[in-house]
Amino acid sequence: MARPPLPPFTEETAREKVRLAEDGWNSRDPAKVALAYTEDTIWRNRAEFPRGRAEVEAFLTRKWAKELDYRLIKELWAHAGNRIAVRYAYEYHDDSGNWLRAYGNENWEFAADGLMHRRHASINEHPIRAEERLFRWPLGRRPDDHPGLSDLGL
Repeated sequence: MARPPLPPFTEETAREKVRLAEDGWNSRDPAKVALAYTEDTIWRNRAEFPRGRAEVEAFLTRKWAKELDYRLIKELWAHAGNRIAVRYAYEYHDDSGNWLRAYGNENWEFAADGLMHRRHASINEHPIRAEERLFRWPLGRRPDDHPGLSDLGL
């Protein structure tokens, strides 16, 4: 199953791939998101190292059970051939109502069919007050007119 856009990426297709990934993650649907990765995908996410779609889906299920009202913005940082680097930020609250904003970078490597084979993420987060939130659109896809990271000064 091909998942366009396909590598090698141009500036335009890399931006499209980043937005598609953002949209998928903002769906908070672990089964749907896992389909964007190869069957034998290799991840590094903080101290977890999921391998394969099943582990990715389990990881995302745990993640979104803890990270409530999750909203994410991704931005292209660089691209070459079958690789894309992004920076991102997301906001969520825990089950006690404490809000956090996480900042991170990801390095992606794609198979020829456009599925992501490798995902290496580095993430830091810090508490924010509810009134400091910047990502306030309704849950789901970020509206096209909502500012991106650079526009928000992040």
